[in-house]
Amino acid sequence: MTAAAHRTAAHRAGADRSSAAVAIGLVTVSDSRTDATDVNGRWLAEAVRAAGHVVGAAMLVRDDPVAIDQALDGCLTAGCRVVVLNGGTGISRRDNTADVVLRRFDKVMPGFGELFRMLSWESVGAAATLSRAAAGTVGGAVVYALPGSPDAVRLAFERLIVPEIEHVVWEMSR
Repeated sequence: MTAAAHRTAAHRAGADRSSAAVAIGLVTVSDSRTDATDVNGRWLAEAVRAAGHVVGAAMLVRDDPVAIDQALDGCLTAGCRVVVLNGGTGISRRDNTADVVLRRFDKVMPGFGELFRMLSWESVGAAATLSRAAAGTVGGAVVYALPGSPDAVRLAFERLIVPEIEHVVWEMSR
């Protein structure tokens, strides 16, 4: 093993030792979904529990900057270390989620959006360029803003968020 590989393995081991159930806030942003039709919210809650974590807060809000800000604040106040918002990351006039989180980020994690769009390319082609999916830190939490498509939510959660969740929470606590 090279020295660099050894350092990387030691770094990851620190994150693995600190792994415990993470409180995750879930926010569906939509002007058209209701509690009865919020398939993303239900799927995410099940996926969070299946991954060994806990739902620290869950809500459905209008695609309105004030409502999105309040939902994010509610998740942070509830002690969520990770917040996953879905919906409102497109380019239409009514898509506000990306604007709100980008304004709130202390640090941006550009690799998340880049990888999400790269992976999305495989299923939606050039339409992946319309996504403003983003991730970054707000206070002591990591916030992910995902498109509202159920396929996009699953892709981001399963392939990008869950594999690194303990690591990002550990990094935020250092």
